[in-house]
Amino acid sequence: MRYFIGIDISKFKHTAAVIDQDGVVHIEPFDFDNDIIGFNSFFTSVSSFIQDDFIIGMEDTGHYADNLQKFLLSKNLKVAMFNPLATNHIRLAFNLAKNDRLDSLTIASALAMPRLYRIIEDEHFTYHEIRELSRYHQSLSKTMNRYKNRLQKFIDIAFPEFNKLFDTKYSKTYLKILKDFQSAQNIANTDIRTLRKALLSKGRCVSITAEELKSAARDSIGHSHIALDLEIQQTVEMIEKIDSNLNIVDKKIEEFSLQLNSPILAIPGISHISAMSILSELGDFTQYESAKKIIKLSGTNPYIYESGTYSMPRTRLEKKGSKYLRCTLYNIIQTVINNNPVFKDYYDRKISQGKSHRCAQGHCVRKLLRVIYHILTTGCEFDPSLLR
Repeated sequence: MRYFIGIDISKFKHTAAVIDQDGVVHIEPFDFDNDIIGFNSFFTSVSSFIQDDFIIGMEDTGHYADNLQKFLLSKNLKVAMFNPLATNHIRLAFNLAKNDRLDSLTIASALAMPRLYRIIEDEHFTYHEIRELSRYHQSLSKTMNRYKNRLQKFIDIAFPEFNKLFDTKYSKTYLKILKDFQSAQNIANTDIRTLRKALLSKGRCVSITAEELKSAARDSIGHSHIALDLEIQQTVEMIEKIDSNLNIVDKKIEEFSLQLNSPILAIPGISHISAMSILSELGDFTQYESAKKIIKLSGTNPYIYESGTYSMPRTRLEKKGSKYLRCTLYNIIQTVINNNPVFKDYYDRKISQGKSHRCAQGHCVRKLLRVIYHILTTGCEFDPSLLR
């Protein structure tokens, strides 16, 4: 006899139920707390069923299940994870109400359909840790961009000519001048010797001189006030802090990348950061039957609409699955195109067929995923000559 143990996850408590392969309920839905006492209580309640053929399933609904998963794996139990969309479709198909007790039975019933779930092992948490770091990297990068955009708004008011004076935005000297003086008005009223010291970078002067900076400040159309000065100063401080945090996170990601030494790093345009983001979002490649599966997971496949003899000629992307994976792929694809003649030819061919820039990039993204799938499932090294 095979037993299916379904668990509905929530923040403070979980709900579990046990049924067999014939759909007979052996344990009605019961609650247990999200703590060690609750975990042990659950284990005791189902212990008589895990001596036989069994599987425990739950929805992959975020971090609330992490500690329970670790507990179950430490007991050498077989644990499966569902995409919540799968169980939701089952619920809708059978017109079932949405509540924790019924959901535990729905999940248990869904365990009879192996194609709907994936088995997790201890390796899952290695990828989970990398995934958390990669997502944190993306979050910090987005926050950084928001602060940089905000800073540019302030510069447009306080010293519109400032960016023309520097070859590189956001260099240490660039940020230091803004943090120390904030506006053209303040720079114009500052002693020239103080400006010279501020422009020194590791003992060397930058391309602009203190005299040029002061002259530009005097002629500036910018204006300032106390509130704007404070906003500029604190925005620069936030940018510097986020940049420091990003460096720490990126070093940790690179450490993981060097340990894994994935063959996809050989693909021009893929860095340690993007490689770890892709691998951690996809997880165990043995669970995918074909490259189409990972394309679907990334949400980069076109939405197909057909009805009778009608087929919509142009559709948007499905945009289901991992938005983090999709973001990483679109962030790196132009670099991949620029650094690989085969991808560049493929991109140009799509453009010549009348595709838009973004649409042609989408085709290249799917080609890249097929290449990644082939490399990871066959164990071969990246060879650009085989792409044609």
